[in-house]
Amino acid sequence: MYAHQTTLRVRYADTDRMDQVYYGRYAEFFEMGRVEAMRNLGISYRELEEMGVLLPVIEWRVRYLLPLTYDELLRIETIIPEMPTARIRFLYRILNSEGRLAADGETTLVFVRANDRRVIRSPHRLREALAPYFKGGDQ
Repeated sequence: MYAHQTTLRVRYADTDRMDQVYYGRYAEFFEMGRVEAMRNLGISYRELEEMGVLLPVIEWRVRYLLPLTYDELLRIETIIPEMPTARIRFLYRILNSEGRLAADGETTLVFVRANDRRVIRSPHRLREALAPYFKGGDQ
């Protein structure tokens, strides 16, 4: 299992008229966690695109547990629970400024070739970067 944490301060633009984070922003928070987790592995989305690989989201789930408000400092925990194949799954936990679980969720993305949108195996470079976190290495 690979895990990464990043922090984020809730902006005023993230909130709604009830002074809480608008529910649609959680997809953006998950994306921030996902992008930073990949960057921490040494592979940016830009590099994947330059390799001719795209990663569309094919499934998304979120569970809202506590409201988040303007100016809170959040911790986004992003987990890759298994070695990616043609798909990669990310689990998320968003903790509020008190360290309490405010939301959790999951996304599944699929690796596709940019030129024809055909599903492909995850790039070797990504599997190589993740290998130390999974028993058995490059699966």
